[in-house]
Amino acid sequence: MQGLVLKSTGSWYQVRTEDGSDYDCRIKGKFRIKGIQTTNPIAVGDRVQFELEPNSDKGIIDKLAERKNYIIRKSINLSKQAQIIAANMDQAFLVVTLASPRTSLGFIDRFLATAEAYSIPAVLIFNKLDLFNEDGLAVLDEYKAIYENIDYPCYSVSALEGTNIPVIQTLLKDKVTLFSGHSGVGKSSLINALLPGREIKTGEISESSDKGQHTTTFAEMHLLPFGGYLIDTPGIRELGVFDIRPEELGHYFREMRNLMNQCRFNNCRHVNEPGCAVIKAVEEGEIELSRYESYLSIFHGNETRA
Repeated sequence: MQGLVLKSTGSWYQVRTEDGSDYDCRIKGKFRIKGIQTTNPIAVGDRVQFELEPNSDKGIIDKLAERKNYIIRKSINLSKQAQIIAANMDQAFLVVTLASPRTSLGFIDRFLATAEAYSIPAVLIFNKLDLFNEDGLAVLDEYKAIYENIDYPCYSVSALEGTNIPVIQTLLKDKVTLFSGHSGVGKSSLINALLPGREIKTGEISESSDKGQHTTTFAEMHLLPFGGYLIDTPGIRELGVFDIRPEELGHYFREMRNLMNQCRFNNCRHVNEPGCAVIKAVEEGEIELSRYESYLSIFHGNETRA
């Protein structure tokens, strides 16, 4: 039997077949000895083959179909391993907020670089528009300009008031879309607004840390009534960029990629080399300083903490 992995709970996977039937499946042992350096060899969005166990309605996954793409992050406690967040997406949406809690530009840039590395179109969703005063709206415009100037679509929404929700629904139609972001950015509230009646649990913001509490424990796919799937993921506090070599990193910053062939040296790292076209563009304001600082942070292996 073949099916789509809708949900992962660590050791069990919910798999839906083409006729709409759902089966709880586990992994056949051989998946764990194939040298796959991830904590989860099967991810939400994977297409798999499985067989039912004798005299049971439980399945055993014995084959993984080739992936179109996937998005991955470094495991927090296992630095040599990584976690596949989801697979086979058409696009990835990062839900961000400028306050309560604040999403740093560094975190945004790490997400975008990771999406670029795995060839996944990315979109930024600025939530909690209802909390903004005039000064806040001016800062929001500055943030959006950074990314719109390098052709990342940006949208402002309010899950609480329903502002621009129909616009986001149009973007989701007939596509498989990953939703990601810090805990507390209103991701679950936004999904509830997009999927009336689904009632995904929402959480509160901690007053002491201004950080959200995890409300989604495992990644899960939701079938959209207007076509397509939405992949809800646990809130990410840290995003370690995984499996990108330092000499490749510039390729995943769009504005740098366009200038790299203009550097004096073919192996330019864009750190302190003479004749570097990227550094010159930063100095002349053609590349945002915040983007370049994110590049250096990733290049030198630093972790951005929420």
